Amino acid sequence: MAIQESKYIWHNGELKDWHAATVHVLTHALHYGSSIFEGMRFYATEKGPCIFRLDCHLKRFYESAGFYRMPLNIELAQLREVCLQVIRANELESGYLRPLAFHGYGSLGVDPGDRPAELMVAAIAMGLYLGAESREKGVDVCVSSWQRVAPNTIPAAAKAGGNYLSSQLIHMEAVRNGYTEGIGLLQDGSVGEGSGENIFLVREGKLYTPQLSDSILAGITRDSVIQLARDMGHEVVETSIPRTMLHNSEEIFFTGTAAEITPVRTVDRDPVGSGKRGPLTKTIQDAFFGLFDGSTEDRRGWLTAVGGNA
Repeated sequence: MAIQESKYIWHNGELKDWHAATVHVLTHALHYGSSIFEGMRFYATEKGPCIFRLDCHLKRFYESAGFYRMPLNIELAQLREVCLQVIRANELESGYLRPLAFHGYGSLGVDPGDRPAELMVAAIAMGLYLGAESREKGVDVCVSSWQRVAPNTIPAAAKAGGNYLSSQLIHMEAVRNGYTEGIGLLQDGSVGEGSGENIFLVREGKLYTPQLSDSILAGITRDSVIQLARDMGHEVVETSIPRTMLHNSEEIFFTGTAAEITPVRTVDRDPVGSGKRGPLTKTIQDAFFGLFDGSTEDRRGWLTAVGGNA
């Protein structure tokens, strides 16, 4: 997805012109993938732009840094204010927020040492991640020949740059073969996740999603869908999911910050259910997007108003 340039990026303590936020070519993260990041959506609401589940995203950001013993030279409360500041400075009503911490210039050894990480926060406009009609019509996906990372290799709970080399292989293979997205299986052949999305399946009125112990990312949109579905009385089962369920489920959908809630209409060219967005998927979408137009009550305080001026 092409980047839509904004005016400013916050980098190492200051707002910089978009094209001035640069790093050295010997930056450690470029050579070893030593970065951690978050992706957040902010939406236009009647209260102005609001970030969805900002505090949960920042909590995971610091947890990811902890997995890799990455010193962050900023307190969480300060970083929270930076996120708001960047959106205000770029005068955006809706879009995507990307905090990134990375080991910078100074070492070419695998161990980056104990220097504080470099830090940046960018805000950009973003439309539908998986295509303009994906939210309603769904997407075509395949089961990838590339598996997801196994437990005890790298921490799947960390949102780390290096983890997404696996995602690149899954996504590039899918696109090359005419699909929108791919699904990575786990080491035992059960269902894992997409290249950048968690996955839900509907069978006999129940929602199924892989369990966190299956070495998947603990997605914040995934967690939101689980809570919203249970609020509406739907049963959600977190469990190991056999590959065969991809072909005998009534509905399937992806969840993720970028993907939001996107129906899957075919798997390996076999239709899922009727081959279009299913009724339970639409119900979940309506509840989720209703948080931003006011038709769903924000009972849990998931929306943080950006407020103020640049």
